[in-house]
Amino acid sequence: MSINVETGLSLTVVDTRDPRYQSMKGRVHEELLNRLNLERLTRTRREDAEPEIRGLITGLLDRETLTTPLSSYERDSLITDVFNELFGLGPLEALLSDSTVSDILVNRADQIYVERHGRLELTDTVFRDNRHVLQIIERIVSSIGRRIDESSPMVDARLADGSRVNAIIPPLALDGPALSIRKFPTDRLSAPELVARGALTQGMLDFLNAAVACRSNVIVSGGTGSGKTTLLNVLSSFIQDDERVVTIEDAAELKLRQRHVVRLETRPANIEGKGEVRQRQLMINALRMRPDRIVVGEVRGEEALDMLQAMNTGHDGSLTTIHANSPRDALYRLDTMVAMANLNLPERAVRQQIASAVNLIIQATRFSDGSRRVTAISEITGMEGEVITLQDLFLFERTGMSPERRVIGRFRASGIRPKCSEKLATSGHHLPMEMFEQVEYVG
Repeated sequence: MSINVETGLSLTVVDTRDPRYQSMKGRVHEELLNRLNLERLTRTRREDAEPEIRGLITGLLDRETLTTPLSSYERDSLITDVFNELFGLGPLEALLSDSTVSDILVNRADQIYVERHGRLELTDTVFRDNRHVLQIIERIVSSIGRRIDESSPMVDARLADGSRVNAIIPPLALDGPALSIRKFPTDRLSAPELVARGALTQGMLDFLNAAVACRSNVIVSGGTGSGKTTLLNVLSSFIQDDERVVTIEDAAELKLRQRHVVRLETRPANIEGKGEVRQRQLMINALRMRPDRIVVGEVRGEEALDMLQAMNTGHDGSLTTIHANSPRDALYRLDTMVAMANLNLPERAVRQQIASAVNLIIQATRFSDGSRRVTAISEITGMEGEVITLQDLFLFERTGMSPERRVIGRFRASGIRPKCSEKLATSGHHLPMEMFEQVEYVG
């Protein structure tokens, strides 16, 4: 029991870390499993089974509270926790239903972090022990026909809502099973919302709108959690509704609003190690599906070569993301990925392929205060010798920190007229040239 210092009212707080609470929950859960028909339970929806199970839990708690009294709030909390153990992911269910949480990171049974608004924070949520964590991991991977054990101690999976899951267990994880969940956001930010949040300026957005509409090939570059997928979704919204779009993803995250969309997703190997379908296979297949545009959630390997060839052979207007810290680094990574195809192409030929295929690179960055901004929009202009040439059209310059520890800075145009400006104009997008000379400040 605790007291709210502002109102003076007593507040009941359930400490889920309390060993007595965990012990009672474990006893009730175990006894409940002994009394239930598990085979029938697996075929029953939570809503249908709730009345029966609630009655059983209430009876078990009545017996438990003879020795350990519980308040009504504590009883409700314990009932919810037991339900989550039976039908969900146990202690993680409350975090999964929290719309402010974007990532859930289980380092060990008693240390669970979440990311909210770009910042990590430690939660009060705990598992009983490492075995409890492993049970939840096994529940996740078994639902998609995978397994995790000492012979296969790492696994990637996806929850029913699309959230991405990575799990790793001993002997590779030294402190016990570790679990990382990247939640699938239900509502994507729109283009006006990105401008309102200071992720980019309206002028930058207008330029990107025109570039995508006139079928420029665009790569969104950035680190983990920098907002690449969000930007890709916004860019895809500029595609005309009458175009046929094929998307290729490792884990389906894109939410395109067009009518004519075919979504493809890779498939991991099954328990026998067979049946894997990689992005490169999907890319080759997509070219046979008469796409107007191909959108790749993230290019990360040998499929980069097929993507570049598609961009160079009539499938312009394609979009993708890449992990890199700058536009120049993105080009280096593309170069390396093409080499993974093992075709032994000359370096100059590969770079010529990149220079002729890719038009724009958009750099996304997540700052220390959790804010995400477009820090560069760069245009590929060709080659000089063995080097691909780039020119920055827009940049974000960091100027300092506010007293509240918020990153402040300004967006500025480089003053360079884009090479693609004539293409934009002939496509009906007449952008004022002064937009490339303006400086806009962001607080």
